[in-house]
Amino acid sequence: MIKTYFYDAAQKKLLHDVDLSRHDLIQHEDDLLWVDLFDFNEQELNYVARVFDFHYLAVEDCLQHSPRAKIDTYDRYYFFVLHALRYKEDSDEEISLEQLNVFLSSNYVVTVHRRTLPTLGRMARKCLSNNTKYMEKGSDMFLYHILDGFTDEYFPILDRIDQRVDELEDQLYERPSKEITEEFMALKRTILAMRRAILPQKRMFSGTNGHYMFQVAKESEPYYLDLVDHIERITDSIDSFRDLLDGALETYYSIISARTNESIRVLAVISFIFMPLTFVTGFFGMNVPLPHQQSPWSTVAITIGLLGVSAWMFMVFKIKKWI
Repeated sequence: MIKTYFYDAAQKKLLHDVDLSRHDLIQHEDDLLWVDLFDFNEQELNYVARVFDFHYLAVEDCLQHSPRAKIDTYDRYYFFVLHALRYKEDSDEEISLEQLNVFLSSNYVVTVHRRTLPTLGRMARKCLSNNTKYMEKGSDMFLYHILDGFTDEYFPILDRIDQRVDELEDQLYERPSKEITEEFMALKRTILAMRRAILPQKRMFSGTNGHYMFQVAKESEPYYLDLVDHIERITDSIDSFRDLLDGALETYYSIISARTNESIRVLAVISFIFMPLTFVTGFFGMNVPLPHQQSPWSTVAITIGLLGVSAWMFMVFKIKKWI
């Protein structure tokens, strides 16, 4: 599906569902055309690519899923691969990446995505209500609003992960179990997926000596500095969560190991106590004649002897603090 939004800077008016075959749409530098292509088929993508003369390699990237964000530079435009995050805690795959491909030029922006994205949905509703907030300050600020919307969606996910880490730290001391191990592994996968999606964006939008990897107007630079600051906070939080999980997992394995060693020590003590008892009863159980076996006191004496040996071994283990 193709949706179009055109901001006419001369009339300060916003139009939607414009005809892409019009050659006057992208001739004026202050105008801005936004083409949103979602839930699309290959024919629709090829049509838009012909209109704007997109390189076939960029078109191929739109048809394939890429797990890593990137930016490619072409003659008249820049091509971005970005990712929004969908978080579903109760599903098998907690975190999933929703790819957004962006073609950015001085006076047009083309967004290509398979599924609807909340950030672009909000922007589209504003445009449909003739609100020019997102389109009146140029294409670089339009891209900033997309990135800022994605960044805002990361923070609730981080807050929930923070809560889950705290819950896990409490549970591992109370009831170490297989379920906690699975929860650790699920959280680590979630954190690594977020880090893989977000960290490249920090490099993409960080200016080096005032130079960006794409064209950014001077008045837009403070916004991108603020955006990078938010991304750095997010990556720092992700790294701290990863360290906390690693530390908690080591503690969990230490607790399991200590409990296993305690169980083995108890079993070893029991085995040592029963070893002489088993030898004596086994030896005299092979039809070996007992001293004074005709007397009932022989059984009592042997029983007392076995109990005495057991008590003596128990006292020795107690003195050596093995139990």
